[in-house]
Amino acid sequence: MNRSHPLEKLRNFGIIAHIDAGKTTVSERLLFYTGVSHKIGEVHEGDTVMDWMVQERERGITITAAATTMYWRDHQMNLIDTPGHIDFTAEVQRSLRVLDGAVVVFDGVAGVEPQSETVWRQADKYGTPRVCFINKLDRMGASFEKSYQSILDKLTKNAVAINIPIGEEEHLSAIIDLLEMKALYFEGEKGEKMVEKDLSACVAQAEIPAEYMEKAKQWREKMVDRIAAEDEKLLEKHLGGKEITKEELMATLRKAVLAFKLVPVFCGSALKNKGVQIILDAVVDYLPSPTDIAMTKGTDPKTGAEIERKISDADPFAALVFKVATDPFVGTLTFFRVYSGVLNKGSYVLNSVTGEQERIARILRMHANSRQELDVLYAGEIGATVGLKNTLTGHTLCDKEKPIVLEKISFPEPVISMRVEPKTKADQEKLIMSIRKLIQEDPTFRIKEDIETGETIISGMGELHLDIIQDRLRREFNVDANFGRPQVAYKETVTGEAEAEEKYIRQSGGRGQYGHVLIRIKPKERGAGFEFIDEIKGGAIPKEFIKPTEKGVVEAMDKGIVAGYPMVDIEVTLFDGSFHEVDSSEFAFKIAGSMAFQAAAKRAKPVILEPIMKTEVITPDAFFGIVISDLSSRRGKIEETKDRVGMKVLDASVPLSEMFGYATALRSLTEGRASFTMEFNRYEPVPSNITQEIIEGKRK
Repeated sequence: MNRSHPLEKLRNFGIIAHIDAGKTTVSERLLFYTGVSHKIGEVHEGDTVMDWMVQERERGITITAAATTMYWRDHQMNLIDTPGHIDFTAEVQRSLRVLDGAVVVFDGVAGVEPQSETVWRQADKYGTPRVCFINKLDRMGASFEKSYQSILDKLTKNAVAINIPIGEEEHLSAIIDLLEMKALYFEGEKGEKMVEKDLSACVAQAEIPAEYMEKAKQWREKMVDRIAAEDEKLLEKHLGGKEITKEELMATLRKAVLAFKLVPVFCGSALKNKGVQIILDAVVDYLPSPTDIAMTKGTDPKTGAEIERKISDADPFAALVFKVATDPFVGTLTFFRVYSGVLNKGSYVLNSVTGEQERIARILRMHANSRQELDVLYAGEIGATVGLKNTLTGHTLCDKEKPIVLEKISFPEPVISMRVEPKTKADQEKLIMSIRKLIQEDPTFRIKEDIETGETIISGMGELHLDIIQDRLRREFNVDANFGRPQVAYKETVTGEAEAEEKYIRQSGGRGQYGHVLIRIKPKERGAGFEFIDEIKGGAIPKEFIKPTEKGVVEAMDKGIVAGYPMVDIEVTLFDGSFHEVDSSEFAFKIAGSMAFQAAAKRAKPVILEPIMKTEVITPDAFFGIVISDLSSRRGKIEETKDRVGMKVLDASVPLSEMFGYATALRSLTEGRASFTMEFNRYEPVPSNITQEIIEGKRK
């Protein structure tokens, strides 16, 4: 069986944008016009093909990246619709890693929004060629020129308009194609002329209305100047006043897009079905096929040497897993992109990261949440398989004889945690199993057992992220659990020196108990831990009772003096004592050691310690003042500020207890444009006013 479409007729592209710019609506229209779906799904009606999860339909947002395949102008197109919400940024990262090009959608009213900047930077990082679509031009307050200017100002000076609208807001009636210098009218409100193989069948071309002619000429002049500047021969021709053909302009524009030198901008309204077919044409005309990328790099798992693979069916098989999803009907679905070689159903492949072999029992081509069975998958294609045991996101599947590890996908660290406990014993096992499945799917979701509180802590990218996780545990996995606010792991220590003498004497008929110790305690440096020093001279306490005394001290340190938190960083010296020939025992010295430590600790100025987080905040200059004052109100100490292109970077130390809800607070303070990372740094004493609150909280 041969491939249905040659490599140069293959397009892998994604739709990326800020939340609410209309990505899913655009995707739904693309599926409708290419005949994949026979009814247009609407986000506001909750019947979209691409947003198929219950949570997505209820909230009207995209949570997971959905993949689908469609055909246009005899090209096979694999599309991934990605989320726009910052909490699901990992979905965008992983999709961009395996896509060759992207369509960036903008809201015609808002223009470039904060998350548009984030996804644009992610696309820059992966070197993804892209085209822009200014959507929602039928909305009140929409302006093509303002939105276009915001792309030039905030994202790239290389944007070039290829279309302009005729009319705006409710008057949007058609689109002017500056290459053809024709007006394009889209048939019918819902674009009833359906499932056509190219643009001409569902669009009526007409002359540009007289009142728009002058404007169209000005925009065309700008466009020709920009495109001609990318090619010497074309520039000569242009400067010589000769007419440049549409074919020459398109060929030069394609080269410039692939080299990141130009970004074409299109416009329309997906909801009103105006301009959607033009996006399909733009994907075919300007975005890369796998042959334009030519090579993919990897490393040899044994030597670490760099290996290059040609994107062709003839090279050894290599594919990158970019997503693992739990499907209620088929189990674990593993999505991958084939970079080189051919994958046959029933074959064995090597997971070069784990070193284990996996059998490919089925090969599926995905259409959002429905699927088509295949016998073979070729280089450049995106597919899925079922039932792989230990293959996770970022792993490489490859030929056993020619192993390679493709470049992994990097994910941000989680920033927010909460504790979770099952409601009943029966739910315990189910909860852990379900969380494990979710961790396989989502690399930014983590779990850890807090040894000190015995709680299970889950961590994610934001409050919405953890909210969706809770919802999925309840609905998909039927797990009943309680979710709470996470506890800060406080500790205690002493700040002064003190001595104490304790005797443990019990007489109760027959043999008694006798232990007598004198100890001195003093603080150690932060993080230095506990040290026990034996300074007994002349056998005042026999050797066999020294260890039990130390054991008593260690047990006493488990429960602190101030609020019952574990004590750390203390030096304890046993310097004197006495014993009884008959009545002394290990037990008596253990109790005496414990009592002496508690008595000394009370006199040695005990304090509570709290974890301090090293925090970095990256914020646009405009919000610099607000962010600093907010951090100060959280008891944060600003250590350094640096400048980065249009941004300020703040390094601060902030107590962990003050950082709950910070992700949400920062987002609202900065219109979602700032980001932060934090990691544990050190423990520090808590101010006295906060100590009182902690003690009361503990006692309550």
